[in-house]
Amino acid sequence: MPRAYWINTFTAVHDEAKLAAYVELAGPAMREGGGRFLARGAPAAVLEGPDTPRITVIEFPDADTAVAAYHSPAYQRALEALGDGATREIRVVDALE
Repeated sequence: MPRAYWINTFTAVHDEAKLAAYVELAGPAMREGGGRFLARGAPAAVLEGPDTPRITVIEFPDADTAVAAYHSPAYQRALEALGDGATREIRVVDALE
């Protein structure tokens, strides 16, 4: 199976404190789940489409591992901390071989 990339796009941040609590829990949860952070933060440039406040790209050994990390108890605690603090879109895409 090819590597896979988790792309988390925050389309809106509603509560910075909830986002901070999420970040504290989500980072370790993703690393425990086999992920490696490649990029995170505000976009360096927006060439097309609406501006977004934050994007995260995480590499996983494969898509199944990325999906399992999402459903892990540790990441679910991060999601509870975030609650309604942000609106996001998450995609997992396979790497090119």
